[in-house]
Amino acid sequence: MAASVLNSARAVEMSVFVVRAFVRLRDVARTNAEIRKHLAQLERRVTAHDGALKEVFSAIRGLLQPARPPRKQIGFRAAAT
Repeated sequence: MAASVLNSARAVEMSVFVVRAFVRLRDVARTNAEIRKHLAQLERRVTAHDGALKEVFSAIRGLLQPARPPRKQIGFRAAAT
């Protein structure tokens, strides 16, 4: 959008950068979905095995979840003296 409003080489460069970033984001999302699909298939195949494998799959799924940013604490804090 900046390239259509601002007629400069920098605006065009930034527009291309944004499009490339969204393409990468789409590829990462697709890859993540494919990993989850393959993990589910593998889990179905080895369900008869011991509980340790289920723990491994659970840990991997936990790592695939997006990290939540830390929440800011609100309120007043008195200075320690």
